[in-house]
Amino acid sequence: MTVAVEGTDLEALASRAAAELEDAPATEIIRWATQTFADELCLTSSMSDALMVDLVTKVQPGVDVLFLDTGYHFAETIGTRDAVASIYPINLVNVEPMRTVAEQDRDLGPRLHGRNPELCCFLRKVEPLQRALEPYSAWITGIRRDEAVTRSSVRVVEWDPRRQMVKVNPIARWTQDDVDTYMSENGVLVNPLQYDGYPSIGCAPCTRRVEAGADPRSGRWAGMTKTECGIHQ
Repeated sequence: MTVAVEGTDLEALASRAAAELEDAPATEIIRWATQTFADELCLTSSMSDALMVDLVTKVQPGVDVLFLDTGYHFAETIGTRDAVASIYPINLVNVEPMRTVAEQDRDLGPRLHGRNPELCCFLRKVEPLQRALEPYSAWITGIRRDEAVTRSSVRVVEWDPRRQMVKVNPIARWTQDDVDTYMSENGVLVNPLQYDGYPSIGCAPCTRRVEAGADPRSGRWAGMTKTECGIHQ
């Protein structure tokens, strides 16, 4: 653990930071995180775009960026991952499940994502991320309060009790307009699927196009009651 947090009550630290940084700009929240956790801080990215990568690398070039390579991604998402790794000063960490898709089909039957999406997400996202986060004391995400009801109370800094680490959400207060403005003004790299009716991009079998003006996340697990993969629950 870094000198800055060694022997520190991280849960209490997160609570204090949440109150102190609630109204702070995203870059100030990121700077606090990098100064507090140094090399025990990482960023997770779904590669829907490079917004968070752009923001974080302006404060901390060389940051570890964890990408969950589920084996079910659109080709455009893999292409975006590779482009981000080439363009931005990051250390890409490609995180893979314990089983390949073929091995999962062999052991649990084909199309588990359609029969038991909760288990599929757990095996291909939640458990791999749990393993990948073990070396770190804190992680940065790009989740926002306006994305879904399930995220409406997220704090800019919070305690992640499941993983026993600090979770930093620098753009929690941002709106979609804030996102669009930043992306436009900074020339942020975007997954081309965003221009093809996919405002929220997950695994190909469970992601559908969304009609203009509809809930951006309505294309995720379309036709199911599921709304989250489990990473942020």
